[in-house]
Amino acid sequence: MAHTVLVVPVPALEAYIRGRWEHYDPAWVSRDPAFTHAHITALAPFRPTPSGADLARVEAIAADTPAFTFTLDEVRAFPDGLVHAVPEPAAPFAALTDRLWRAFPDCPPYAGEFADVVPHLTLDRLGPDVSLASVGADLAGVLPVRARAERLELHRYAEGGCRVLASWSLLGAGDPVAQPGRGPGG
Repeated sequence: MAHTVLVVPVPALEAYIRGRWEHYDPAWVSRDPAFTHAHITALAPFRPTPSGADLARVEAIAADTPAFTFTLDEVRAFPDGLVHAVPEPAAPFAALTDRLWRAFPDCPPYAGEFADVVPHLTLDRLGPDVSLASVGADLAGVLPVRARAERLELHRYAEGGCRVLASWSLLGAGDPVAQPGRGPGG
């Protein structure tokens, strides 16, 4: 069923995540070159057909949310078998989800299915050929990933039609990131 999702893209893991989608369900692999399969969900499900006012509200939240750096390192599994990486720090993602949910109270995260919303990047699902060890081994040359959350995107998921509907920069996106020990004369 088609639905929309607000996400923070994580291009550094796109090759791996896109490969998993191609393996499991190629009809849901996007042909939109701007679409990033690798993402951390900010709010899902979102409104099926967001209005101009909805988009303006999301834009205002994005414009007031500072861009931030995070690391994906540890591979974990939820009790339902969903294998994922947890961003550190997770607090900026949780705060973004909270702001969006307060702005759209009719769109509770994950339709209210979970008491605790844990920011994560979905990697795979446990099964006969998939374990935490196998996913960890697959990502041994990739993790840890240090990334920067610089934009919020509205994705539409539909079989044969996944695409980006809108994209907004976070506050300070594109600003140089301070490097430890690097300053004047550093």
